[in-house]
Amino acid sequence: MEQLLLQPIAKVDGEINLPGSKSLSNRALLLAALAKGTTTLTNLLDSDDIRHMLNALKKLGVNYQLADDKKQCVVEGLGRPFNSAELGQLELFLGNAGTAMRPLCAALCLGQREYLLTGEPRMFERPIGSLVDALQQAGADITYLGNENYPPLKIKGTGLKGGNIKIDGSVSSQFLTAFLMAAPMASEDTEIEIVGELVSKPYIKITLQIMHDFGIDVENENGNFQRFVIKGGQTYSAPGSYLVEGDASSASYFLAAGAIAGGSIKVTGIGKKSVQGDIQFADALEAMGAKIEWGDDYIKASKGQLKAIDMDMNHIPDAAMTIAVAALFAEGTTVIRNVYNWRVKETDRLYAMATELRKVGANVVEGHDFIEVTAPEKIIHAEIDTYDDHRIAMCFSLVALSGTPVTINDPKCTSKTFPDYFEKLASVTC
Repeated sequence: MEQLLLQPIAKVDGEINLPGSKSLSNRALLLAALAKGTTTLTNLLDSDDIRHMLNALKKLGVNYQLADDKKQCVVEGLGRPFNSAELGQLELFLGNAGTAMRPLCAALCLGQREYLLTGEPRMFERPIGSLVDALQQAGADITYLGNENYPPLKIKGTGLKGGNIKIDGSVSSQFLTAFLMAAPMASEDTEIEIVGELVSKPYIKITLQIMHDFGIDVENENGNFQRFVIKGGQTYSAPGSYLVEGDASSASYFLAAGAIAGGSIKVTGIGKKSVQGDIQFADALEAMGAKIEWGDDYIKASKGQLKAIDMDMNHIPDAAMTIAVAALFAEGTTVIRNVYNWRVKETDRLYAMATELRKVGANVVEGHDFIEVTAPEKIIHAEIDTYDDHRIAMCFSLVALSGTPVTINDPKCTSKTFPDYFEKLASVTC
């Protein structure tokens, strides 16, 4: 197994231009493929998850031209659902990319061919039943090929008829995102009612905004994310050009580094006008004592005397992992609440974060949907297992700011969203 030993980092200072958002990149690619007209996507993320979406679109008959640097992609939209004259089942391998698996599951129901959606073993442990239930209410023909409520899936394209649909929103916002993006191309109008408390609402804001950018508006009744109305029989329209914002989740590691180590870090590509909810990570960091400066297209973090916080972080689940590691540098016990959906991500992140934080000496309480972290008197060197989870590798790189080295196992797992993360981190260390 490959390992990366990070030597102690005394100080960080500099500027980072963020790679494109994973969530926006895969949403934009799918809508560009379905839209009428040609879309030029810029600042596209170059990562494993995006490659899985691109490979799937190619198999589905979508023509695109990807620049040599992989950051610009010109997509010739179909102006209709995916539909192939070829007979037989088409298999699409989607790795562990939830942002490809869930939306494609819904979009493929709009066409007529038979599809097999498969992926890595961990994908077969990530639930999709709530989305499948909702699609079946709209007339979809979907079969589980393994365990009930989990991929792999067989989809027989029948079109979607719309209607009154209920979706469980308590596990993952990606289920609602997937249905929302397919719903305008259903034959009839769709009314979606959320069952339970919708998690990760900011990600739904991203979905509604990008659908608007591609010519489709959704009624979010009373603005409370409990009921949505979408007109049927619509087609997406290419916006011509679409700039993918920098990844706000990826910004969290650099902002936290600035808050912990002294000096300051400025991240560009996101700012106070960003559509991504994870920019609210900066608010959580500021609540801990960091000094934060906002611009339209940047956020800057500088060192502060960090103190523990007790906060519901359901709205920023990915970036909340960085707070758990920042807690190693804070006075008191930090409590991160309402993050059950950590358990159904790339790995069981609640278990993984608790396990690895204990390795470096932290006192940790792992609950059903929360984690409590108390910093040790002295952080100790440890080999951090990353569970093939990019965010665990990036989070724990911050341990090197303690004056103690840290070893990251399987560092290349960051290729899922940030292939050159460790090079970028090195570029701002002093």
